[in-house]
Amino acid sequence: MAPIAVGNALPDGKIFLFDENDQLQTVSVHSLLAGKKVILFGVPGAFTSACSLQHVPSFIEKAEPLRAKGVNEIICYGMNDPYVMKAWGKTFPENKHVKFVSDGSGEYTKLLGLELDLKDKGLGIRTRRFAMLVDNLKVTVANIETGGEFTVSSAEDILKAL
Repeated sequence: MAPIAVGNALPDGKIFLFDENDQLQTVSVHSLLAGKKVILFGVPGAFTSACSLQHVPSFIEKAEPLRAKGVNEIICYGMNDPYVMKAWGKTFPENKHVKFVSDGSGEYTKLLGLELDLKDKGLGIRTRRFAMLVDNLKVTVANIETGGEFTVSSAEDILKAL
């Protein structure tokens, strides 16, 4: 399947997150994102170096300028189980705006066409690193990395596109 691209409608599917009452929820992507301007950024793995030291911090640090440009939500998406994503999110005490969600089985990653084979690194199939701007379920920016690179999917890259 070809990766999701600018102009595509975001497919619906199920993802997992912990709500404000710390209860695990299964939610429809469409119900979570409909009617909003959202940054959805994906990481190959929670607690990995580039993800923890660069990718997530870029969105935490630029959350206010992104919100000032009309972004309603900033969502970090990973193919880890929801408990890992929750624990990882707690390692960023300065975070006030980035929501951590899970696609533990990889089903939604497949719908997006963003699988990354990292078996040779002991990680199995993961999500490619990406950052998308989605406006009312339509992809308006799709910055998708090749391999494990981190060159086009930072918060700064999305700010430039706004």
